[in-house]
Amino acid sequence: MALKDRVPVRTPNGRSRDADDADAIAVYRERLLAELDRTELAALSQDQRRLRLERRMGDVLSLEGPVLADRDRAAIIRRVVDDALGLGVLEPLLADPSITEIMVNGPHDVFVERDGRLQRHPMSFSSDEHLLQTIDRIVSAVNRRVDESSPMVDARLATGERVNVVIPPLALDGPSLTIRRFPRPFRLDELVGRGSLDAALVDLFGALVRARLSVVVSGGTGTGKTTFLNALSGLVPGHERIVTIEDAAELSLQQEHVVRLESRPANVEGRGQVSIRDLVRNSLRMRPDRIIVGEVRGGEALDMLQAMNTGHEGSLVTVHANAAEDALGRIETLAAMSELALPVDVLRDQVNTAVDVVVQLSRGADGSRRVVEVAALVSRHREPYALAPLATFEAAPPGPDRVVAGRWVHHELPETVVRRLLAAGEAVPASWGRS
Repeated sequence: MALKDRVPVRTPNGRSRDADDADAIAVYRERLLAELDRTELAALSQDQRRLRLERRMGDVLSLEGPVLADRDRAAIIRRVVDDALGLGVLEPLLADPSITEIMVNGPHDVFVERDGRLQRHPMSFSSDEHLLQTIDRIVSAVNRRVDESSPMVDARLATGERVNVVIPPLALDGPSLTIRRFPRPFRLDELVGRGSLDAALVDLFGALVRARLSVVVSGGTGTGKTTFLNALSGLVPGHERIVTIEDAAELSLQQEHVVRLESRPANVEGRGQVSIRDLVRNSLRMRPDRIIVGEVRGGEALDMLQAMNTGHEGSLVTVHANAAEDALGRIETLAAMSELALPVDVLRDQVNTAVDVVVQLSRGADGSRRVVEVAALVSRHREPYALAPLATFEAAPPGPDRVVAGRWVHHELPETVVRRLLAAGEAVPASWGRS
């Protein structure tokens, strides 16, 4: 089929009927790349390559295509160049700052998350092969591969977005691609403006962090744990040495003395893996004042507990759990996954001694993310876990717009927390009724 026959035509309603036809875009892309010297392109910067392709594609349309409106012409050029240099269909989604997550469930089902709510997006890939080409471009850029022998992969885009891929035979309806956007770092006072917590809680967290109480941030998937952890870490004094440990680097600390560590999966030969646990153990030899772990998921929980118990108080960590009390049980279970067969009461002793405060996050029906509970761990040694509430969110009855509203109720601080604050030279926040 001639190139000009694949050019989109205007329909009576003014919409470009075939502008999103990925088959046509693929034809343009191959035609464009066939005319260019790829060795010469490789020597250019990304911006220079894009400019060169845009100019050449404009020439192709002028010579071989019908007359198009400027808007249609620009859209075709952008789509073709995105497909040739970038991630094609995904490029406009990645350029949209309102999108926090992109979910591709096979070539024809693309969903995005905006403001905590999922919605279908009209864009699609032409076929499984087209989607697999895009996936291969993502994973090959970070020296990974995905095929039938290795059908699942985690990766990270150069701009920081976290990527998960599952392909057939594990994904039954076609390749699955999930991209979680790199969260913009927020300060706690900005989260107050977004309704995630109140100003009094900011005062409390500031006192707790400066007094070096160890804090666990808990919540389900998509509740904003990383965003909150990043904001909370901003309260750490600037002169301290901080080591951050993550599966995929998302934290963006502003302090002067920060060492960022990221785990590494095994290579195609199955060698070279560096786990979160390896990094936690190594961090203890780096003279950290604070250790911040993006998320504990396995046996590294025991190493983290031991670090908190051996001179690294004030560390911060996140864990997946649906309630503050569940978070403690979850950490205990994860610690039991280490190669050390420790009795349950010994693990409970480790948790009771290491953890000081649990902050529970939740996502409301309206997509809002907020602190719903702050609790201090007051049990000691091998006692069953006991939490004293410091603050709880009381939701108001939902209105017709289903917006979740409410207020935070502040509870009296337990004596153990008061003593820790005063011993560190911190005044007890006024909202908690002490001076």
